[in-house]
Amino acid sequence: MRIGFIGLGVMGAPMARHLAAAGHDIVTVLNRSALPDNLKATVVGSAADVARASEIVITMLPDTPDVERVLLGDGGVLEGISAGALVIDMSSISPIATARFAARFTSAGVGYLDAPVSGGEVGAKAANLTIMVGGPKAEFQRALPIFEKLGKNITLIGERPGAGQTCKIANQIIVALNIEAVAEALVFASKAGCDPAVVRSALMGGFASSRVLEVHGERMIKRSFAPGFRIRLHQKDLSLALESARALGIALPNTATAQELMNACAARKGGAEADHSSLVRALEMLGGHTLADDKE
Repeated sequence: MRIGFIGLGVMGAPMARHLAAAGHDIVTVLNRSALPDNLKATVVGSAADVARASEIVITMLPDTPDVERVLLGDGGVLEGISAGALVIDMSSISPIATARFAARFTSAGVGYLDAPVSGGEVGAKAANLTIMVGGPKAEFQRALPIFEKLGKNITLIGERPGAGQTCKIANQIIVALNIEAVAEALVFASKAGCDPAVVRSALMGGFASSRVLEVHGERMIKRSFAPGFRIRLHQKDLSLALESARALGIALPNTATAQELMNACAARKGGAEADHSSLVRALEMLGGHTLADDKE
């Protein structure tokens, strides 16, 4: 199958490699001078050209405006795509905008799925992403063999456009609040005179154990903040959560607090590009106590 893949960044590049390794022909357009290493792909001049050459087009882009520009802008996917093709947006963007994008494509006879992922760069490289899908069941079944080359936990959340994005926002709320909880706990324990590494190890054997405590707790202690998932991207996701909450008329008070802590981290020089586990720095600043010296 000829698959268009637009967005060969930290997540997109390994995802495209998996599809190429499975025998699919990859077509792309570059915003860089060269293809990522070890990716065989045909390079064309625009997103519209990608769509003309492909049966399925996948986008993996940073934010809602990026997806809108690539899909609906001048030279975008909608200009080149044929009826009967399928667009799969695997970016993490606004559920409201997603419904609007889907309507434009379905009115042109093109299938549309929103299929954001969780698992970060590690999950993308290992092809064990969690994939949360919104859209018609028939299109989901059509795309499932592709999803199976990229992830392990693949769920059709609902047939309403934007259902996958809604689930991804819920995921990002949970992850952010877990990071904040782990950071609070470790700063508290350290300030009280305990070794945070020993506390973390002890908690890993109890009910407080979590993947965030395991991975990000260690990052906080070792000051290992090279990005797996950047603060600025989690800021974006929490902004989507709060915007959607306002539209729904509900309150997300702890999500708002986590967003403010991330805002404080992003204000630090280079902070927006650090891993989201560096949220601990904001709590350290508030408490006047650090777990360890940064390696910067």
